[in-house]
Amino acid sequence: MESGGSSLAAILALVRAGPLTRLDIERKSELGRAAVADRLAVLERLGLVEEGDLGPPQGGRAPRHFRLRANAGAVLVAQVDRMSLAVGLADLAGALIVEHHEAADLALGPEPIIDRLTALFHWLLDERGGKDAAWAIAVALPEAALVDANDGDTFGIATLDVLRAWRSFDFAAELSLRFGAPAFARGNTQMMTLGEMKAGAGLGVEDLVCVRIDRSVSAGVVSGGRLHAGAHGLAGLFGHAPTGEAGDIPCHCGAKGCLDAVASAEAVERAALIAAIDGRSGRLAEALAGHGEVTANDVSHGAQLGDAFCAELLSRCGRLIGESLAPIVNLMNPAVVVLAGPLAHSGEILLAAVREAIYRRSHPLATRDLRIVRSQLAGSAELVGAASHAAGQVFASAAGWVGLGSPRGDPALLALLAEAKTRRRRSAASPPLGKLAQEAAARPPAGRGLVSSRRGMPNRKCRETR
Repeated sequence: MESGGSSLAAILALVRAGPLTRLDIERKSELGRAAVADRLAVLERLGLVEEGDLGPPQGGRAPRHFRLRANAGAVLVAQVDRMSLAVGLADLAGALIVEHHEAADLALGPEPIIDRLTALFHWLLDERGGKDAAWAIAVALPEAALVDANDGDTFGIATLDVLRAWRSFDFAAELSLRFGAPAFARGNTQMMTLGEMKAGAGLGVEDLVCVRIDRSVSAGVVSGGRLHAGAHGLAGLFGHAPTGEAGDIPCHCGAKGCLDAVASAEAVERAALIAAIDGRSGRLAEALAGHGEVTANDVSHGAQLGDAFCAELLSRCGRLIGESLAPIVNLMNPAVVVLAGPLAHSGEILLAAVREAIYRRSHPLATRDLRIVRSQLAGSAELVGAASHAAGQVFASAAGWVGLGSPRGDPALLALLAEAKTRRRRSAASPPLGKLAQEAAARPPAGRGLVSSRRGMPNRKCRETR
């Protein structure tokens, strides 16, 4: 490694934070002119920084800015949800370049899903410079898939048997082994919150609450510009907030009256199906007769077309979510509350109900300048957040690899890969999966299915993002 690794990493961090002139770097790093010139020369030779635009003249020749060479490597990102997956490729600044979305089935188990992600990642890398271009990987996973297998059913997923296989599968380690790069895994909601903070409705905001209204309800909290992950990385189990509502349907955690049980997309679909069957909603009855099921989208469309039951159902969900958010607003005093997920984009009814409940139940000082808005990134938020997270993690450890020009040769990473290989061998020698996991893994893909050939990659939802 080049001498002065810590000072190289420090200057790289400064340049990554924003284009700077030599004089700016000298002032911020508190290094002498000769040391800064030497470190910049080394970083340029390693291909990590480059000269950028000219800055304003300061009594003489205009100084040249130095900036991170963002295309020196790539960051691979993915998001896995219950019925879909998405992949993307970002530059080293965390800017998403291209993304691809497709249907998937979480019930297949982790191995087929990670095989599909591997094929898609190779497809992206082939288009952008080859396998060695990958500097980091980040994956957003369902929170339940990240719980330690030793925790039993304490996460409240006793009814989601297909997730048991996920909870003993080290997704990040397996991706690291396949691509020789550091990999990170985090929950979907936390990655979504990072994405909104970096490039969405929370851009420039240091205190933010992001609520994901999907099959369950969860939240991410940013305080002082930092995401709060919690002691075990599970902060944001907002769906288990008690609402005081009576009901016969228990939450997955076993309690009754949780937000998940009465205001999630799953709860909306359950109530909508009953209304369609007993004739309280003509629109929903038509949807049930037309395609054999009633979805949250049907409720949204019904409300927009004036169906009284659909409008009341969305209003009730918004009220319950807003009433549960009010204590958080009082406690955290956020500048922005972002609503994301399918129900959040169902129209104005739910959003208006959330706003009314928060303003009614929160202290006026806490809501004086509060903005309550929808997500601006929609389905891309998790990928944007994953790219930001991976890039941040890689450059935070730059002192260990900066002299090598890439984190792929970092001794710490090589040690982790060796340990992961050992664990993989031990796992291969372990008893086979239980019958339920085997059946889930053997089940054929749902919908349009999985393809592994790069030439067979569907492009129906693959788009450049800049």
